[in-house]
Amino acid sequence: MSQLCVPRGGRALLGAWRLRLLRAPPGSVRSASCQPIRKVLVANRGEIAIRVFRACTELGLRTVAVYSEQDTGQMHRQKADEAYLVGRGLPPVQAYLHVPDIIRVARENGVDAIHPGYGFLSERADFAQACVDAGVRFVGPPPEVVRKMGDKVEARGIAIAAGVPVVPGTSAPVATLAEAQDFAARVGFPIIFKAAHGGGGRGMRAVHGPQELEESFSRASSEALAAFGDGALFVEKLIERPRHIEVQILGDKHGNVVHLYERDCSIQRRHQKVVEIAPAARLDPQLRARLASDAVRIAQQVGYENAGTVEFLVDRDGNHYFIEVNSRLQVEHTVTEEITGVDLVQAQLLVAAGRSLPELGLQQDSVRVNGCAIQCRVTTEDPARGFQPDTGRIEVFRSGEGMGIRLDGASAFQGALISPHYDSLLVKVIAHGPDQPSAAAKMSRALAEFRIRGVKTNIPFLQNVLAHPQFLGGAVDTQFIDENPELFHLRPSQNRAQKLLHYLGHVMVNGPSTPLPVKAKAAVVEPVPPPVPMGPPPAGLRAVLQREGPAGFARALRGHRGLLLTDTTFRDAHQSLLATRVRTRDLARVAPFVAHSLSPLCSMETWGGATFDVAMRFLHECPWERLRELRRLVPNIPFQMLLRGANAVGYTNYPDNVIYRFCEVAAANGMDIFRIFDALNYLPNLLLGVEAVGRAGAVVEAALSYTGDVADPTRTKYSLDYYLGLARELVAAGTHILCIKDMAGLLTPAAARLLVGTLRERFPEVPIHVHTHDTAGAAIATLLAAANAGADVVDVAVDAMSGMTSQPSMGALVACARGTPLDTGIALERVFEYSEYWEGARGLYAAFDCTATMKSGNADVYENEIPGGQYTNLHFQAHAMGLGHKFKEVKKAYAEANKLLGDLIKVTPSSKVVGDLAQFMVQNGLSREEAEARADELSFPLSVVEFLQGYIGTPPGGFPEPFRSRVLKDLPRVEGRPGASLPPLDFEALSQELGARDGAPPSPEDLLSAALYPKVYAEFRDFTSSFGPVSCLGTRLFLEGPTIAEEFEVELERGKTLHIKALALGDLNAAGQREVFFELNGQLRSILVRDTQALKEMHVHPKADRSAKGQVGAPMPGEVVEVRVKEGAAVEKGAPLCVLSAMKMETVVTAPRGGTVIRLHVRPGMSLEGDDLIAEIE
Repeated sequence: MSQLCVPRGGRALLGAWRLRLLRAPPGSVRSASCQPIRKVLVANRGEIAIRVFRACTELGLRTVAVYSEQDTGQMHRQKADEAYLVGRGLPPVQAYLHVPDIIRVARENGVDAIHPGYGFLSERADFAQACVDAGVRFVGPPPEVVRKMGDKVEARGIAIAAGVPVVPGTSAPVATLAEAQDFAARVGFPIIFKAAHGGGGRGMRAVHGPQELEESFSRASSEALAAFGDGALFVEKLIERPRHIEVQILGDKHGNVVHLYERDCSIQRRHQKVVEIAPAARLDPQLRARLASDAVRIAQQVGYENAGTVEFLVDRDGNHYFIEVNSRLQVEHTVTEEITGVDLVQAQLLVAAGRSLPELGLQQDSVRVNGCAIQCRVTTEDPARGFQPDTGRIEVFRSGEGMGIRLDGASAFQGALISPHYDSLLVKVIAHGPDQPSAAAKMSRALAEFRIRGVKTNIPFLQNVLAHPQFLGGAVDTQFIDENPELFHLRPSQNRAQKLLHYLGHVMVNGPSTPLPVKAKAAVVEPVPPPVPMGPPPAGLRAVLQREGPAGFARALRGHRGLLLTDTTFRDAHQSLLATRVRTRDLARVAPFVAHSLSPLCSMETWGGATFDVAMRFLHECPWERLRELRRLVPNIPFQMLLRGANAVGYTNYPDNVIYRFCEVAAANGMDIFRIFDALNYLPNLLLGVEAVGRAGAVVEAALSYTGDVADPTRTKYSLDYYLGLARELVAAGTHILCIKDMAGLLTPAAARLLVGTLRERFPEVPIHVHTHDTAGAAIATLLAAANAGADVVDVAVDAMSGMTSQPSMGALVACARGTPLDTGIALERVFEYSEYWEGARGLYAAFDCTATMKSGNADVYENEIPGGQYTNLHFQAHAMGLGHKFKEVKKAYAEANKLLGDLIKVTPSSKVVGDLAQFMVQNGLSREEAEARADELSFPLSVVEFLQGYIGTPPGGFPEPFRSRVLKDLPRVEGRPGASLPPLDFEALSQELGARDGAPPSPEDLLSAALYPKVYAEFRDFTSSFGPVSCLGTRLFLEGPTIAEEFEVELERGKTLHIKALALGDLNAAGQREVFFELNGQLRSILVRDTQALKEMHVHPKADRSAKGQVGAPMPGEVVEVRVKEGAAVEKGAPLCVLSAMKMETVVTAPRGGTVIRLHVRPGMSLEGDDLIAEIE
């Protein structure tokens, strides 16, 4: 068996530099007191335990680990030759503080020496004495020296006796708040509390005024007690803006002491070191010499043995003050090892065995500095949330390595569980280079290579520190982090691959994230887009618009020979046939073909209406990104959108400044033509939209929402004169194009000839655009009649996406007009290719296809007047509500509901009002007469009530009476334009709110999404934060997830493709989770997914709803130490609710608002996860 007593000339023992350290000077002799060490126990855990084990292994020594019940899976117990449980039944930290158990393990297993590591028992004199009493060597100073150095007051006395300057402070630990108050009164603020029996920033609190004193004393004492088993504190005057310089010392049993130069530990947060550098930059040589000399003098004064650190503060004038001695190895000992070539742990063991420093070749003049070393502590803390510790399972771990990089870690591996019980240190990264800039460059490169998924880390923050000019210039002090808030402008980790695995796993476990109305499987094979020629697409009408502006564009439409087409395939067609569920991915794949092959189009309807909120709500896409991407792919054809007048793309009224801002930003993102309509043709709402679009510099296309039948003289409410009067107002307001918007397909050929012909006669210079639906099957005849009567543009959809409740067929119209004065200029062959793609794409959306429940259109639309898109939705809703067999009754009820409401123009949102009332009547078995008779006692749908209140405007002819009064009773009524009374939205305040919530200022587009759909946008942000860019997944995978053993590729961006294979789905665990296994780029990955169905049957602590301002969630995982309020208590904003402890750090959770605590969800001793609900405040 190997031992630590080797004769001169024996094998080298100090790592890579063994020969130099063992090459003793001439005439030296081996110490007679050398006692063999064969087996070493490390009374610690994690990274430092493994560090010592490695040194022992290199020296040929056997190793013993101890571990707590919570650490059974930790790596340090696997790295040792033997491992034994200590502290059975004790809390996690207390297990490693249980001296009798540790001594028992050592004695029972033939241990010669115990290395304490750092933290825990490393500076406990009673532990060192217990080792000596048990006949086991303590790898550190003698117990009496540990006691003296651990007693901060006695250590100060030793420093004073050695002639070393000290910071003014108490002469003994303070036991009461009154003593601390007396000291503060004598020396003045600021002061600082420090744990009397430990370091590492635990139990340390700076106090800048009397109002902070009581809370800081309580927290510092509590932390010290938890970390070191003793809550005693001492108090010092706080030196502001100092540098924190520490000197590494090493002594032996023969009175020899050397220093190994200094380290700069000034980069701190909450008094805990974040980045350490050796040697200190820009340090005056004379000051460096004084620091080293004073450190050695203190060590000699006390007869110091083994490794230790003497810590100093250096003020701005170059004065230095002794603060403490750490009689142990430091976390940052690594940087000293790198620049001196001395293995400090091996040196500790050799000194403990009785070897002298000269025998190890360690004389002061032989210690040299080589280059610069930097250490970064990578921790599982979230800088964006105040460095709150994060816990969980490491799903992915890939480290940065290479020349000049050293890694010291323990829990840094895939599958490791990070618990809240211990320090958050994950791995120490040490970079060594010839100077600080080169070491910093190596460190930055290494950190950039790290990939850690499953827990948050401080790596983005460390990268900002390393790139900061002040750091690179070596001019940092302990205020560096506090005074540079830009360090917290963190570049978010993309983490796209792992987030996508989480999404796929979620779908595999819980089913589709987008509800599927029918059980129809998506097509397995994606359609292939038609080929596209090389080069840019031909010029289209957008060039005219960009060159001549909206008025010139309108003139070009009137002067055009032939019939112009607008393609609705990218919006209204799939809204009508596929429930608006078509994803950007499937639109973008065919968009280049449209740009090249259908360039004669007047426009493409690509945006607006229901597509805006559905993109976020169900497709988990940003609607603005859709617009920008399609604009990039189709630069030559004008884009057109549907604007709901004063409702923008929403279903409610918004302040006027929201409408103006929306139009401005939409135009800036590539929208050209705004089709403006109002659900009731309410002129004030229409005029607001006309003015907003005009100000944005886009084309104004004002719509006459059509209902009734102008060709039927008995239908007098919506007569030809009614539409002419409305058109006159819109033209006078400055519309560039007049649109006839026939939402239900009620415009017959005869009505089209009459209405279009009359409009053309009255407004000869204004282009006319006709939109209809093909529900009855007569729309092609209507469009041809309208074109022959003078319409300039008509709406069509590609053949595979036309007919029924969609627009009429593009191919049919192109064929009918070919060779006539109405010739569209579009090649029919290209339409066939376009249609073939969509026929395949439609198969991807089988679960949403209207043909799943509706096999044809129906001419009864002329009676019930249901708009096309709503017809499809009502059909789905009727089946979902068990009323599929009663759809005929629903349609009849729709017509009756329309009459009950006074015969409305039916388009979103007025069509929803009629539809809700119709289903209400069918569900309750009500006729129109019964609903009217019982109006004062029935609970009508909210949409009906709000319509009658006037929230969407005033219908032509006014509200139906007495029905309105009987429904509303005493409810308030809105007079005039609903949005006119709304105060302007404070965009600046909203921007600040979003920035605080999301961690970054919102873009102009995101700001508008939040203004229009606050809840939907917040849920969309939460979704993307959890699941990433699901838009890059194929549609079948997005909707249904993969099958087991399925292999597929996902292109994140050009040149970055993931190869994924779904492997297996695990059983339910005790936490209600299932483990889902994948192979990603050839490597095994697994994720844990909560089974939402199973969780309903299990008791799980509720999560705080971030959108609910009164719900308070846990800011970090941890244990509830103290609850400071009771249910029913009144609290002010900022009042403490409870205290959480995690990783030996305590955090006070405060009330985010004032109010009454209506419910508490925690009690002392309870373990919480991040965002677990703590309290509800009303």
